[in-house]
Amino acid sequence: MTMSNAVKSRHDAAIADQFTRQAVQFAASAMLHNQAALNLLVEVARPRPENVSLDVACGPGSVVAAFARRVRRAEGLDATEAMLDEARKLSLREGLHNVAWHRGDLYALPFAAETFDIVSCRYAFHHLLEPARALAEMVRVCRHGGCVVLCDAFASDDPIKAAAFNAMERHRDPSTVEFRSLGFLRGLFAKTGVREPVERFYGVPAEMERLIAMAYPANDDREGLRAMIEAAVDQDAMGIGARREGGAVRFDYPVVVFAAVKGG
Repeated sequence: MTMSNAVKSRHDAAIADQFTRQAVQFAASAMLHNQAALNLLVEVARPRPENVSLDVACGPGSVVAAFARRVRRAEGLDATEAMLDEARKLSLREGLHNVAWHRGDLYALPFAAETFDIVSCRYAFHHLLEPARALAEMVRVCRHGGCVVLCDAFASDDPIKAAAFNAMERHRDPSTVEFRSLGFLRGLFAKTGVREPVERFYGVPAEMERLIAMAYPANDDREGLRAMIEAAVDQDAMGIGARREGGAVRFDYPVVVFAAVKGG
């Protein structure tokens, strides 16, 4: 069963609101431009110079730019025009001439089947109401023998900790749907006709006050967001290693990178 038009419309509006406001700071984010994390994602896809890649929900273009240095052409698609504006600026700054940008819906990618050698998506699946449908679209536009790459943070296997983490994240960013467990994300691949994916892991460090300063929380309630993160320090209540260090509250988003080859 697919989502209703009304539910999709409300969620699309939340996405547009959050990511239009966040576009400039996303483009300047050290996390998004972390070279080690980008290198890991690119390497696991095993790009070749003749390849054509697509990054869906590309945001300010960091992943597209990373692939552009390794493939014949790198393309990005996003639903938010403000994000695509930042992506265009990035490609101009870096002198990348083998890139293309598209505005579109990742549930209905505007490309023919088997168009791309590499299809990737980073840090977006927790915003999706229908992640299985999105992954199926990514697989559809990937060529036989090509690589589908999914990268996202994931929630604890402990349902109580996962619920607390997702409550905080939905408050921090109302366009969040749910950070899923590793098991859930693995299960998505089992239904798509790709080979069993390889997995790589890393952590994205966060500091509470910086995170709050960059957020556009529900009802602009930063104090409520702070209280939720503070509460997570006791007994690691969100499963993200929240701790006090040098007068600050720090934690780490656990991230997985899946890379799966299409076809037998």
